[in-house]
Amino acid sequence: MLDPDHIVADVATLVSLPEVVIRINQLVDDPRSSAEDIGRAVAQDPALTARLLALANSAMFGMQRKVDTVGRAIAVLGTRQVRDLTLGLSAARAFNGIPNDLVSMGSFWHHSVLCAVAARALAGSCVRGRPESSFVAGLLHDVGQLVLFNKLPAEERRALLMTIDAPNEPDLHLCEQQILGFDHARVGGALARRWRLPASLVEAIEFHHAPARASEFPLDVAIVHLANSTAVLAEVESDEFEDAPPIEPVAYEITGLKPSRVLEVAAEARGAVDEVKALFQMPGLH
Repeated sequence: MLDPDHIVADVATLVSLPEVVIRINQLVDDPRSSAEDIGRAVAQDPALTARLLALANSAMFGMQRKVDTVGRAIAVLGTRQVRDLTLGLSAARAFNGIPNDLVSMGSFWHHSVLCAVAARALAGSCVRGRPESSFVAGLLHDVGQLVLFNKLPAEERRALLMTIDAPNEPDLHLCEQQILGFDHARVGGALARRWRLPASLVEAIEFHHAPARASEFPLDVAIVHLANSTAVLAEVESDEFEDAPPIEPVAYEITGLKPSRVLEVAAEARGAVDEVKALFQMPGLH
């Protein structure tokens, strides 16, 4: 019987994180390591370093001084934030060569980057929000879709068609649950666990359609739940909430945010998405 863990066990041999990113993750979680240790690990990958510095210097971050070294990035952003950003940049690129015949990778990553930008902005509006971690969670929230597109294309095609043909055009995750018994969010969470991503990222990916199910990191999950709908509103250039996936009321309760802030962020994300997409240097994202 198919289940998310079996699916990602196979995919993990196809999609893996670079060794340097695994090392950075280990160093951040090791209380004996220093910021210098983490900086040296990042610097081992010049391409990753360049993308990290470009992201840190983007208008989205609004740094008052140029961030021109990894050490400066760590000093300004913090070790965990740098870890989260390197994870996000590398994980996104790890999927770059995974083939699928169901969706345009350009449109997939456009939505993902919009969600990342929106999640960062929404987190910045929350008292205990963590903008960089939320950015990465938003960027990776739908990676389970890519796994299913690749491993179960027939079933995923049926789910996609159901979103168009069924009455009221149900959301994709509901169609997946009906066909598979689970959805792309659970598959993404299973992959994130296999990759040993931080627990907050795992939970934000796994429960981004069901924020009430969050246990350890309800704020992180609620932010990505809101950001997903915000990104859709930005994509369709609408301020009508019925044009996006329904937002669970608990997400507003947990974050303390209002619907008006979601609409503001949708407009902000539309203005920022092209610059952020260019920083990722991925085909289909220019």
